[in-house]
Amino acid sequence: MLRICSRALVKVGMVKPGQLVKPVSSTLVAGRNLSQQKELPKMPAPPPLQQTCDIYLSYMEPMVEVKELKRTKELMEEFRKAGGVGERLQRSLERKADNVENWMTDHFMKVEFDNRNTLLGSSKSGYIFPQMDFRDKKQQIRCAAQIITAVLEFKTMFENGTLPAEYIRGKPLCMKQYEQILSSCIVPGLEKDSLEFYTEKHITVAHNCQFFVLDVYNSDGTPLTVDQLCVQLEKICNSSLQNNMEPVGILTTEHRDIWSKTYIDLIKDKTNKKSVLAIQSGIFTVCLDGAMPPGETFHNNATDQVLHGGGSQWNSGNRWFDKGLQIIIGEDGTCGTNTINSNADGVVVMNMCETLLAGMKKQQVMQSPLEPLPVPQRLHFNITPELKKDIEEAKRHLDIWSQDLDVRITTFDNFGKTFLKSYKLSPDAFVQMAIQLAYYRIHQQIPATLESVSMRTFRLGRLGFISSNSPDSATFVKAFDDPKKQNSEKVDLLEKAIKAHKWYTNLAMNGHDIYSHLWALKMQAVEEKISMPEIFTDTSFYKTLDKGFYPSQVHCKAGNQICFGAQEPGMNEIIYSIMNDHIDFTVANFKSSNTGKENRTHMTKPVQDALLDMRALLEQTTRAETNPDLNQ
Repeated sequence: MLRICSRALVKVGMVKPGQLVKPVSSTLVAGRNLSQQKELPKMPAPPPLQQTCDIYLSYMEPMVEVKELKRTKELMEEFRKAGGVGERLQRSLERKADNVENWMTDHFMKVEFDNRNTLLGSSKSGYIFPQMDFRDKKQQIRCAAQIITAVLEFKTMFENGTLPAEYIRGKPLCMKQYEQILSSCIVPGLEKDSLEFYTEKHITVAHNCQFFVLDVYNSDGTPLTVDQLCVQLEKICNSSLQNNMEPVGILTTEHRDIWSKTYIDLIKDKTNKKSVLAIQSGIFTVCLDGAMPPGETFHNNATDQVLHGGGSQWNSGNRWFDKGLQIIIGEDGTCGTNTINSNADGVVVMNMCETLLAGMKKQQVMQSPLEPLPVPQRLHFNITPELKKDIEEAKRHLDIWSQDLDVRITTFDNFGKTFLKSYKLSPDAFVQMAIQLAYYRIHQQIPATLESVSMRTFRLGRLGFISSNSPDSATFVKAFDDPKKQNSEKVDLLEKAIKAHKWYTNLAMNGHDIYSHLWALKMQAVEEKISMPEIFTDTSFYKTLDKGFYPSQVHCKAGNQICFGAQEPGMNEIIYSIMNDHIDFTVANFKSSNTGKENRTHMTKPVQDALLDMRALLEQTTRAETNPDLNQ
């Protein structure tokens, strides 16, 4: 359902007492800086049913065949007729909106927990720090110690209320997601997973596929200093030099149905159960990685390393992907984070990471207490022949998946925000139109395009969705390469498409996007156990909403990158960051989906070509207007 960021918040799909591993605490300790939460408005009630139905029909019209459209209109009329099932579900949703903090987030969470694909797809995000320069193991360890210190400082800032509140356009933003990143873990379940939170004071460290418990606070409650952490991390590395251990962590890369069954077998052993709980309950996991494949570019290796570890021969076994936060420090200077999107949206993780980097630069040398440090505790696993077979199968599945995944980070350096603003055009809408144009050129179809937008102006807000594809944008992309159309007409169509994008943006930011509303109505039907309305089983609904295309903007600082895996073949995941003079793109899909199209289905070059062509259109039209002789 959601390509960028959401699976669940606290108390969704919780493990019942007596089932599997029970968390130390299933509630979060609220920081004092959450006092502003009370000032945030609740998510507004769902929009009128008739409004959403009308907008949906307008949105989908350019994407479906005439017969499909006729059928969908008939189903929609049946769904929304007076006294019909649509009105019943709408009333139920309105009642729910009155009784919960955020009806939209509530439904997102339920849908996301029905996703049983591997977490390595779009359920995970990676954040890549600028490359470090490590000359030896000690420098890798010191960098890890500095990042650990920065994370603990971030944790302290949030808990004592000194983490600065965030605002957009003068409005305060919900800060709840920040406390969900730490001390959290996904616990696999047979039907659905649960997101659990803990109150322990340790972290876990992975080195050579072996896990260690590291207490990060002194007896007086102060966090360990960088020097103390270096001592402890060196002990871990020296006691785990062998790299022939069974990579138990690789089991967390499996399809959730497979992993949930293996998980039950794994924790039947008391030693294994204790070790698993130690990993789950840690504040976060630090992954001290070995080498990555030689001959690759930094960005290629970095995206693989932070997203999935590079495969079973490299660092994928040096992970526990169910953890809410993993800090990754590679011996080649690759550093970053791996997070679960159920905990926090990509922009929240990005803000946290940039806070960590700033904190590392400001770190002061602290005198270490004289008290002796306990030896970090190695976690042991008893591997039965059946579990060994499961590990080998996980390796095989992972290697197939990771070798098929194609993630490319590129920089479009021809222009950026400054150029687009000189034409008084929305940079974000302009890039969205370029993406749609690129897709249309490849497939000769209008894409089902939905752009995520933060809903953090509301309590517990996660994401809403902008209907980037509109009748106006469809008209523009169809006309762009038409030689019969004048440039001035094309520019007018572009401006109308951008204006429509702004209207849909405001609709989404006010909590009234059609995607969230229709999905909530569908989930309401499931919850009430009524026969699923045909509009939700119609092929057009599947094409236009269930299998949408989700290009979205993030605001990364120069030198940093955020990346995501692809969900399934044929789906391009596009993240972009618009800078003043360039645009950074991260595009992910699967190589196996490129067959038959000369690899054109990878969107990187087509999008950049579309941007250049659209710039040329603006410049040529402007020159023609200022110099009429050019039109002769």
